[in-house]
Amino acid sequence: MAEHLPKARLMKRQLICFAIFIFLGAMALVAMRGMAAEPVTVYAAASLTSALQDLSKMAEQQGITLRLSFASSSILAKQIALGAPVDVYFSANVKWMDFLADEKLIEPDTRIDLLGNALVVIAPKGEQKPWSEFRLPESGTLALGDPSHVPAGIYARDALKNLGWWNVLKNRIAPAMDVRGALALVARGECAMGIVYATDAAISDGVEVLATLPDSLLQTPIAYPVAIVKGQRTPAVDAAMRFLLSDTAAAVFQRYGFRVLATGE
Repeated sequence: MAEHLPKARLMKRQLICFAIFIFLGAMALVAMRGMAAEPVTVYAAASLTSALQDLSKMAEQQGITLRLSFASSSILAKQIALGAPVDVYFSANVKWMDFLADEKLIEPDTRIDLLGNALVVIAPKGEQKPWSEFRLPESGTLALGDPSHVPAGIYARDALKNLGWWNVLKNRIAPAMDVRGALALVARGECAMGIVYATDAAISDGVEVLATLPDSLLQTPIAYPVAIVKGQRTPAVDAAMRFLLSDTAAAVFQRYGFRVLATGE
């Protein structure tokens, strides 16, 4: 019996080691699942609302949880500068991404100009004025994202200046907190016309598109840069970025009328 005792002890040790191996493997799997489910906070321009809400549902199927917050790019950038807990910033223009880059608040190697867009002139549904007749009535107003800081409003102001109309219209501007706000003012008939992104006009049943403004009227092309916020690079955040740069995401952005400038696949 004494001869068999060492073998019994050896077997016992092997069983213990095997149990520990199984336990550690299970814990690693739980950790990986928890990592995949870790919410990734994305601050995004208001004009991205519909597309990102669709993509958020698709991301869930891949174990990626996106926690979305929408507003004007300027407001979101300033919140990040004040220390808001954000993982990814998705801007509607280069200026506000540059602002964060200058403050060293993004991971520079993750920055990419992902999307493009266009500006359109809109009027309440039923208005069929051709572009050649674009004239606001004396009592009418033009809805824009606030041109002092909202990217869509800044682009629109540049276009109106290049058309030679800004000085005539600047006192009849109805500034909105973001481009979706400008869209709503026109859809409700509170403004005679507005200038918004083509992607926003496309989702509204309350407006007519009168014309698309050519890119040649803009100081800089419309671009949507995205980047990871400084210090927030984790496997979960990297996975979220890869998803936003994927061909799957590109198809959704294109469906909403965005120009896809780059993909990660």
